[in-house]
Amino acid sequence: MSTLSGSTALRPDLDWSQLKETVLMLNLAVAQIDESMNEGNSSVATLSGSFTALATNLSDIHSSVLQMKEKGDDADKLRLIIEGSTTTALDKVQSAIIAFQFYDKLTQRLDHVSQSLGDLTKLITDPVALYSPVEWRSLQASIRSKYTMEEERNMFDKVIAGMSIEEALAEFKQAVLDRDDCEEDEIELF
Repeated sequence: MSTLSGSTALRPDLDWSQLKETVLMLNLAVAQIDESMNEGNSSVATLSGSFTALATNLSDIHSSVLQMKEKGDDADKLRLIIEGSTTTALDKVQSAIIAFQFYDKLTQRLDHVSQSLGDLTKLITDPVALYSPVEWRSLQASIRSKYTMEEERNMFDKVIAGMSIEEALAEFKQAVLDRDDCEEDEIELF
């Protein structure tokens, strides 16, 4: 359980500490990495399952086509099998594309975390910036601007305001689940 309160870089007082600000920024980075890795693992599992099923379906289609050549009277039955297999294959391709999108999002998030940690390093190694609440607030604004999802920005704002990482992550996950329940899966080809 964290005993840190939220950031006071916007309104520094006598208790303001660059160390506390550093820990707060590191906690945010850790939370983002944790959630990104969880999503990445799920996407990789989906990809693996989709490609395995896709390979099986394509093998079935190939076998059915070969059988169609040999048997003229069972052509309608084989046509139905091929139609069913191609429909399943298309569903698996759609699932794989969606999983690739999640993986792309994961790599973008980790890139943002990397950039943010680099910016944090620059700040704490600059003796002038290190003790400047204005510089810390600028860093926070820069990090927040890299978030692409409203749920991420809300999580950031809550942690900066003093909410624990655990609570903010739980609210973030619930907000994403609620949003996903309201939206249908959309494929974005890139």
